Amino acid sequence: MRTIAISALLPTIVVLAGCAAAGSSSTAANTTASTQAHATLEARSGSKVAGTLQLSYMDGGVHVSGQVSGLAPNSDHGFHIHEKGDCSAADASSAGGHFNPTAQPHGKIGSSPHHLGDQMNIHADANGVAMVDAHFAGVSLGSGQDSDVMGRALVVHAAPDDYTSQPAGNAGKRVACGVITK
Repeated sequence: MRTIAISALLPTIVVLAGCAAAGSSSTAANTTASTQAHATLEARSGSKVAGTLQLSYMDGGVHVSGQVSGLAPNSDHGFHIHEKGDCSAADASSAGGHFNPTAQPHGKIGSSPHHLGDQMNIHADANGVAMVDAHFAGVSLGSGQDSDVMGRALVVHAAPDDYTSQPAGNAGKRVACGVITK
């Protein structure tokens, strides 16, 4: 009798297990899709700086890659995530300050406390092009959490970040700005 009852339930168990597996792969696909974004940098403060950046969630943070052109040859530039996704002002001041949901002082990654939006300087080559390969640890992308950078702005500054001046590293004018979007 028990063998018959278990045998009768077996097809139902197999179907339910298949539905659960299909549901979990669908969720994984949706998670993957929501962890990709981009930002198109547009010139600000009278510069000719522009670029296209791709963002993806990985290793407990957001990886940013792409290129920025129109910079002075062989120069270094501050590169940060800013708190607002608004690049409408001619000087990009509408993007607000550095993204800093944890209320830390500005600093250098790996050697001092720092804003979650702080990053190492980017370097332009002899042609004024910087290849961006940056990782913002501790931030998320599309999570809706306080650490979420989706809808915020990426900003390139005219000068290098000194990593110590408060609140923003004395990196000068904002020469390019782009909103992080899907």
